[in-house]
This record gives sequence, structure tokens and C-alpha cells, in this order.
Amino acid sequence: MTKKILLLGSGELGKEFTIAAQRLGQTVVACDAYAGAPAMQVADAAEVFDMLDGAALEAVVERHRPDIIVPEIEAIRTERLYDFERAGIQVVPSARAVNFTMNRKAIRDLAAKELGLRTARYFYARTLDELRDAADRIGYPCVVKPLMSSSGKGQSVVKSPGDVEHAWRYGCEGSRGDIRELIVEEFIRFDSEITLLTVTQRHGPTLFCPPIGHVQQGGDYRESFQSPRIAPEHLQEAQRMAAAVTGALTGAGLWGVEFFLSHEHGVYFSELSPRPHDTGMVTLAGTQNLNEFELHLRAVLGIPIPEITFERPGASAVILSPVASASAPRYEGIERAAAADARLDVRIFGKPSAREGRRMGVVVGYDAPGCDLEALRRRVKAAAAEVRVELPE
Repeated sequence: MTKKILLLGSGELGKEFTIAAQRLGQTVVACDAYAGAPAMQVADAAEVFDMLDGAALEAVVERHRPDIIVPEIEAIRTERLYDFERAGIQVVPSARAVNFTMNRKAIRDLAAKELGLRTARYFYARTLDELRDAADRIGYPCVVKPLMSSSGKGQSVVKSPGDVEHAWRYGCEGSRGDIRELIVEEFIRFDSEITLLTVTQRHGPTLFCPPIGHVQQGGDYRESFQSPRIAPEHLQEAQRMAAAVTGALTGAGLWGVEFFLSHEHGVYFSELSPRPHDTGMVTLAGTQNLNEFELHLRAVLGIPIPEITFERPGASAVILSPVASASAPRYEGIERAAAADARLDVRIFGKPSAREGRRMGVVVGYDAPGCDLEALRRRVKAAAAEVRVELPE
């Protein structure tokens, strides 16, 4: 059952997916816009090109003739995926799913207007004046995001009319692809936010991983932890919403579905990624019988997943670069981080360059069932703080 997989996007998530694929004997061609991307370091072959260039994407598909195309990033000429799918190539989870979820407008309208899921109030803006009008209608504070972006790029909280112009510039600068339109959202006063990793199978039931709590700064993941305490009725509602939206999008694979939880107002659908999720890197700590990358691969290949079992609580914390470097940086403090606790693991992604605030690695850790989860989070964050990203000598 060996398949050739064309991986579109070769970051840290793609690297872990590639490792999972090769452990089951699959062939992976890793693609990205720059050479030496993390997944390329472990893949069977690599291609460097702009995936927003439809002709270049088509040429790579023709050259490698993959059985499966697995998108890992947003900046892809996604409409071409319909053509590949019609030609008999499996697109993960499906061409429909990728086209909807790579654009916040499409997925938000599907969730709110077609499926009736509870979301924050929202409007769209194509100009600065439209953004001002939308922010006034939503009220302050409000949240402004590009329709297409990743890792929180271009996202900001607008606290007053004086912040709108900066939010417009920042949102446009952070937009991926060629879409110049922003979404303005009501600021939800939530108690917590979770990622519900959801697995859709070709011939089996939709499965859910134990919820993952997470902390974001500027819209970007900083830490995550599995086994947060969630009201059973909130978890049931989140699972219902996740099953509805993934079912409407169709296809097999793992999805990262994000929710806001409010004790007063209940569960709000936030966003959806049709692939392994940043916050799901906590599963590398052995919190489940299969981590998120192994689950994604099995769903993609059609290997049955009878169940997902929770094994132990876990936590993750990112390692950020404080420096910019055009070449591979140095890492100091790994020994101290590793020596702090035998239940912790340091993962350096191997990115060939650094910029200020770029995610360069992660520390994951676990503890026994019934442990003090807050204490585990503190230990993992302290270990991540020991690892320093420095300029090369």
C-alpha cells in the first residue's frame, strides 16, 4: 500500500507528518517556497517553488505524479486542487475542504449561515473605510484578521477608532495569497479556548481527541495542554459542531477545530484547519495512543482507527527566536532543558533561518494521570525558556 504523497508546505507540522508517513513505508515529496524547510530534511524528495503559481504547481504534480496531495499551508493556488482531484489524485481532506478552510470568509459563512453554528458577530472589509464602518457596527474592542493567514499573522485587537488604520495596514501585510480583504469580529469575552482535534474516516466514525487547551499571543500559539477541565455539556456541544462542519466539508483526515468557551454563553465556533494543528504538538508527549500526525496519516491512507484513547496529561511550550538570521542559528541551553525533568522532550524544528518571534522549536512534557496540570505547564514553560536561539558564530 505504498503511496507517493506530495506535501504542499514543509514546516514543522509537515516534518512530523513525513516522519509518520515514512514509518509506514510511504514516499513523500516535500514542497515549499524555500530550500531546506524542516520536512525537506526527512522527505524522499523536495521541490522549491511558489505554490501560489498555478502553472508551477501543475508542473510539479505532472513531474511526480503523486497518489495523494496533502496541503500543510494556506498559500496555495487551491482552486487547482479541484482539477487534480478530478484527475484521480486524492486531495486531503478534499479539494472542497481545502478551498473553504483556506479562506476565513468561506468557512465562517458556512459555519454561521449554512450550518447555524454559534460564532462571534462579524463583517468583512475591502477598504479602510469599510473597516472603520464595520468596527463601529461591531463595537470596541473587536478583532481584525486577514481572510487568509496563518500563525496569527495580521491579526490584532482594535480597542478604539484610533487603532483602525494600524489594524488595516497590519492585516493587509499579514495576509497570505492575493486576497486583500479583512474580517472584523466581535471580541468574545471567553473563559477558555480549546482545539478539538477531529478525525474523519472514509469508512469509519468521526473521532475526537481529548480537548486541548491553549494560550495565544497576537493570535499565535504559545503553549498548549491536553486534559483541561471542561464542562461535559460544553464538550458535547463542541463535538457536535466539529462533526457538523467537517461533515459538510467532506473528506478524510485530521482537522484542528477551534472553539471559545464561555460559562455564561456556552460554546462558540472560531476557526478550522484541515490538517494537524500547532496546538496538537502536545500529542508528541504521548498523551494519546496515536499522535495527531499518525492519526492524520492513517485517515489519509484509509487505515481504520478503532478509537483514540487518552493515556496521560501533557503540555507544550514553544521556543521563539529573539534574533533574525539569514543562516541557521545556534541553540544554547538544550542540555539544561533536558536535564530539568526526564519527562520532558526538546524538539528543534531545524529551520534554516530565523526571524524575530519565529517559532523554532517546542518542548513537550507529560505526567501521570491525576497530576497537577498547572505544575506541569510551569515545568514545560521553564524548560522552553532555557533554550536560547542565538546568531551563528
